Amino acid sequence: MNKFLVSSSLTMLALALGYGARADELLELQKDPTQWVSPTGDYANLRHSALKQITTENVGKLVVDWQFSTGVLRGHEGAPLVIHNIKIPAEEKDGAVVKQAYTTDVMYLHTPFPNVVYALDLKDRDHKIIWKYAPQQDASVIPVMCCDTVNRGLAYGDGKIFLAQADTTLVALDAATGASAGASKDKPIWSVKFGDPSKGETSTAAPHIFKDKVVVGNAGGEYGVRGQISAYEVKTGRLIWRGYSTGPDSDTLIDPEKTTHLGKPVGKDSGINTWQVDQWKLGGGTTWGWYSYDPELNLIYYGTGNPSTWNPVQRPGDNRWSMTLWARDLDTGKARWLYQTTPHDQWDYDAVNELLLVDQEIGGKKVKTAVHFDRNGFGYTLDRVNGDLLVAEKFDPAVNWATKIDMDKASKTYGRPILDERFSPEKNGEDVTTQGACPTLGSKDEQPASYDPNTGLFLVPTNHVCMDFEPFRVSYSAGQPYVGASVEMFPADRDKGETHTGNFIAWDARKGKIVWSNKEQFSAWSGAVSTDGGVTFYGTLEGYLKAVDTKTGKELYKHKTPSGIIGNVITYEVEGKQYVAVLSGVGGWAGIGLAAGLTKSNDGLGAVGNYRSLSNYTALGGVLTVFSLRE
Repeated sequence: MNKFLVSSSLTMLALALGYGARADELLELQKDPTQWVSPTGDYANLRHSALKQITTENVGKLVVDWQFSTGVLRGHEGAPLVIHNIKIPAEEKDGAVVKQAYTTDVMYLHTPFPNVVYALDLKDRDHKIIWKYAPQQDASVIPVMCCDTVNRGLAYGDGKIFLAQADTTLVALDAATGASAGASKDKPIWSVKFGDPSKGETSTAAPHIFKDKVVVGNAGGEYGVRGQISAYEVKTGRLIWRGYSTGPDSDTLIDPEKTTHLGKPVGKDSGINTWQVDQWKLGGGTTWGWYSYDPELNLIYYGTGNPSTWNPVQRPGDNRWSMTLWARDLDTGKARWLYQTTPHDQWDYDAVNELLLVDQEIGGKKVKTAVHFDRNGFGYTLDRVNGDLLVAEKFDPAVNWATKIDMDKASKTYGRPILDERFSPEKNGEDVTTQGACPTLGSKDEQPASYDPNTGLFLVPTNHVCMDFEPFRVSYSAGQPYVGASVEMFPADRDKGETHTGNFIAWDARKGKIVWSNKEQFSAWSGAVSTDGGVTFYGTLEGYLKAVDTKTGKELYKHKTPSGIIGNVITYEVEGKQYVAVLSGVGGWAGIGLAAGLTKSNDGLGAVGNYRSLSNYTALGGVLTVFSLRE
C-alpha cells in the first residue's frame, strides 16, 4: 500500500522513536493490503491499495456481493475499517459457555448522528453483527452541526476502536466486544470530552492513531468556535497535549524563534497579532479534516478551517493561524512549520483537506513532499521537512478569486495569493453582493484524494461551483450561528451553457498540471481509492460507484447504489477474494437540502439551490454496498 512507509525499517523506527508493541503492530498492519486499518488507509493518507485481483480488464464483471443498512437517514461520509484476526471471546450464560471463542475478520462500520458503530463478521456468510455500540447523545447537538450530522469514520489501535461522537466525546471500544471487560454493552473502555456543544463546538472528523496517541480535532467555525487539535494516550485517554489554532504561543504550542512560516520564524504571539483586539478568541480555525503522520520525522500534518465570521470586514488582518497547514511534533505538539494558504479568508476556503505524504523527484532530486488540494482551488506541493513551498497551481480552471500564488522568494508577497479584487467581498463592502466568485464549497472539500505510485498521479474528486457572496454585520452569541454572509451557488460554467458541478481529475503534483479530467453532473463528493490493478474507484452524488482507468480516466464500470454517495471507497480481501466497499447515504454540505429537508436556495450556507435537482436522482438512506468479481 504505502511504499513510503513500508520501505522504512520498523526495528530502527522503534529504537529511534520509542514505539510500543501495539504501535509497531499498527505499522505492520498497514503493510497488508488485504486490510483497511485507518480512516485513509495508512499514515500518509495515500488511499492506495496494492491489491490487483480487480483489473482494468475484468472490473466490468463487478457485481453486488452483499449490502447492509445502517438504519440512519442523514449523510454518510467516511469509510469502514477492515481488521483481520480479531479474537472474539466465548459467550457465557449462567456460568456455562454457550458459544466458543473464535477468530475472524471484522468490518467496523459507523453512522452519522447518533454515531452507531457496528462490528460485522466478514467470514460469516450472512455477515452477522458481532456487536453494536449505540451511544446516548443529546439531540440538541444536531442544530449546531453546520453541514449535516456527518461523521468521517473510526480508528483502530491497541485492540480498540475509537469513535469521536458528534457531542465531542471520544470513546475507546474493545475491538472484540465493543465494551470494557465485564461492563454493559454500551460502556466504553474509556471516554473523554474535548469540546462544548452548548457553544457550537461539535465533532465530525475521524480520529487517527499515530504511534501511541489518538489525535482528534473539533468543528464549529460557523459558531465562532476556537479551533484546536488534541492528542490522547491510546491506553488510558489521558490528554497529552492540545494545540489551538489561534491565541498566545502557550496555547498554539508555537516557538516564536523555531517555528517557521515559509522559512522565517513566525515571531512572538503570531496567533494574536494579526487579529483585531480579542477577535482571535472567536477565531474559528477548526480542525475537522484529515491528519497524516511521517514516522521518520515524527511529525503530524493537518489543516485549519475558516476564520469567524465569514464577513471579512469584521476581522481585519491575516487572521493567523486559520486557513493554515501545520506540521507538529507528535510527542509534544510543538509546531515545526506552518503555511497559511488563504490569509484573511473572504470566501470560506477552509484548509482542512488532507496532506498526502509522498516522496517525489522535483528539480532532479528526491524530496519528501506533502501534497494538498486546498478548498481555495490551488494544489500545493510542499517540502514536508521544512514547509518550503515548491508548487502552487490551480487544479480547477474556473478559479478566479486569485490570479496566482506568488512564487518569487524575493517578493514581499511570497507565498501569498495575488487577489483579483473584482471578487473580493471585503473590497466590495458589506451588504453588497460580490458576483461570480469561484470557487464556492471549495474546489475540493473534505472528500479525500488518492495517490497512485505506479503512475505518479493524484486522483482527486472536485467541485466545479461558483457563487454570489454578500457579507453582513453579525454579533456573536454562544451557540448561535456566527456566519455573517448570504451565499447563492451555481455551476462554474453556466455562462457557457454547462450545468455540471463536478470533475474527477488526475493531477501531476510535480508540475502542477491536470493530466486528465472527467465531468460529473454533481460535485464529486466521495473519496477515491486507487489500486495496483490500474483501477481507481470513487462515488457520485447520484449514487454511482464508478471505476476508471487510472492512467487515462476512461470509465470502465458504474453501478447505481441505493442512495447518493458521499462516503469514501475502500478495498480489502477476505479468504483470497478482493472486495470493494462504499457507504451510500446522500447528505453532507452538497446534499444538505435532501438530508435536512431544506428548500430555500440560500439555505444550507448556500448549497440548497445549486443541488436542488439532486432529488430527481436519489433519496435518503444509509447503506453499505460491497462489490466483488462475478464468479
